[in-house]
Amino acid sequence: MASHGSGPAMPARDFEPKDTLAQTFRFGATTGAFGAIFAGIQNTMTRRNPTFWGFFTRFGGTTVTFAATGATYAFVKNFSANLRETDDSWNAAYGGFLAGSIQGLRRLSFPAFFGYGSALASLLFIFDYTGSRWSVHSRDPDVDEVARKEMIRKNRRRPIAETIAELGEGRGIEAPGFEERRRQRLKETYGIDLDAAGVPSSRH
Repeated sequence: MASHGSGPAMPARDFEPKDTLAQTFRFGATTGAFGAIFAGIQNTMTRRNPTFWGFFTRFGGTTVTFAATGATYAFVKNFSANLRETDDSWNAAYGGFLAGSIQGLRRLSFPAFFGYGSALASLLFIFDYTGSRWSVHSRDPDVDEVARKEMIRKNRRRPIAETIAELGEGRGIEAPGFEERRRQRLKETYGIDLDAAGVPSSRH
C-alpha cells in the first residue's frame, strides 16, 4: 500500500516494482568485492608477513561485512519500495539505517549501532533526495536534459568574430563574405581571376 505519512515532500517518481532479490545479489556482490580489496590491503599492511591464508583468517570478516552491508541496503530499500508502492527517498533511508547498523554491530555497542545507522541513513536520504547528485542544485524534472544541455552549449558558444580575430579565417572558419575576399586575394597576389575564368564558387 502507498505511504500516507506526513513528512517533507518527495520528488514525484512513477513507481515500478523492484526486483528485490536481483538487486540484493548485485549490491552484495559489488560491496563484497570492494571489501575483498580492502581486506587484501589490510593483509599486506600488517606487521606480520602477509600470507594468503591471512587474507581469510584475519580479514575475511571485512569482506563479509562489506557484502552484508550492501546486500542489506539493497534488500531493505527495494522491499520497502514494493511494500509501500512508493519510490521515494525514505526507502534509501530505511536501507541505509540497517546497512549502517551492521557496521556498528562490529563495535558491540548500541551507540555505535544507532550512530552508524543514523549517519548512513541521513547521508543516503540526502543523496537520493537531491537526485543522486552531491550538488544541492535541483533540476526541474519537466525540463528535457538534452535540450537543457544544448541550450547551455549554445549560450557558451563564442561569437564568430571573436574566433576569427584570434585564429584567422580558413580551416573551416569562415565569416560572411569569405569567398569573395578569397577570390580577391588570389587575384591581387597571384593574378588569378577566378570570376573571369568562370570557376564556380566553392559554396555552390
